[in-house]
Amino acid sequence: MNEREIAEIKRRLRPDKTTISHIRGCYVNEKKEIISEFNQSLGLMQEAEIEELISLMKKTLSGTIGKNLIDVEFSNNQVLEGEEHKTLMALRNTSLSDDEAASALFANIIKSIDFDGKFLVLLAADSYDVFSYLSDGKKSEDSANVFSYILCCVCPLKATKRALSYEAQENAFRNIAPNNVIAAPEIGFMFPSFDDRAANIYSALYYTKNTAKNNDAFVDNVFKSTLPMPAQVQKDTFTGILNETLGEDCDIDVVQTIQTEVAMIVEADKERKEGMPARLSKTTLSAVLRSGGVKDEKVGEFEKKFDENFGSTTELPPKNIVDIKQLEIKASGVTIKTSLDNNNLIQTKIIGGVKYILIRADEEVEINGVNITIK
Repeated sequence: MNEREIAEIKRRLRPDKTTISHIRGCYVNEKKEIISEFNQSLGLMQEAEIEELISLMKKTLSGTIGKNLIDVEFSNNQVLEGEEHKTLMALRNTSLSDDEAASALFANIIKSIDFDGKFLVLLAADSYDVFSYLSDGKKSEDSANVFSYILCCVCPLKATKRALSYEAQENAFRNIAPNNVIAAPEIGFMFPSFDDRAANIYSALYYTKNTAKNNDAFVDNVFKSTLPMPAQVQKDTFTGILNETLGEDCDIDVVQTIQTEVAMIVEADKERKEGMPARLSKTTLSAVLRSGGVKDEKVGEFEKKFDENFGSTTELPPKNIVDIKQLEIKASGVTIKTSLDNNNLIQTKIIGGVKYILIRADEEVEINGVNITIK
């Protein structure tokens, strides 16, 4: 799914727009035992409670594509015969009323959760009349199709502390007993994907709050699929490859060139407005290195390490490997941060055998809010 498609679904997740009528789920204790199951009608809840629940479900569509939101693909065989896919389809087609499918999904999720403490598994179903748009940009009066989908999220329960409160009606102080509150989802998914503004039963959109890990057990048990390495691991791996292969050739000019050119690729992609985020192939990254003055021999070493760590055909999301907004320099316990637009103000130089980082200071200079004079 691309950003526009995700945004279109997110706009539905409001009490006045969604067709979500109930929340189904289960409460699980620290031993991964189901203490209770529920199928709560939203019609019996207060408006504030409905908004909170829908907001929780909406968080499974938040974050960055490629980092927090990752497409999961099903093979033809899975769609035809896979038990995991049949479970998801049964829940989607029955608007969560299939008890056997719900129990199977709960079991698959619970055995794959690796964080401590109690948690809730929440399920919601929605149907969306997808309207087409006329050539003048106006919405057609007739819907093009109906997109039916389910949302699932796993929310830890956080224990509150005992606190002292004042009850005005009683004119007295009272202790508030410790309780459990529902925290934001750690993982979740939407099935099926909303690709080209239509249902794609060959794909699901997986959500993870922690970009440093993919929760492989969850993905395997729920989808019988695998994911690319986590975003943070991609960044650490890419940085490690640069350090290992470029060596002394990795100077500030190379790093600035990588940042600038990758940022230009992302900006050009946005201007095309095709919806799909840019991806960086080995070939593209090699061209960027060459434009930064890296020798062909070093580029060849980079390509070899790229193949070993990512695979020769892998394409990486730019935001996963390069910070396209900020330049950060750390040296001798000092950290310098600036926007990418200002990276031309920073250079490195050796003066009298000593290495320095130089910042051009044509305008006023402040230290702790005090204007200083450079002499």
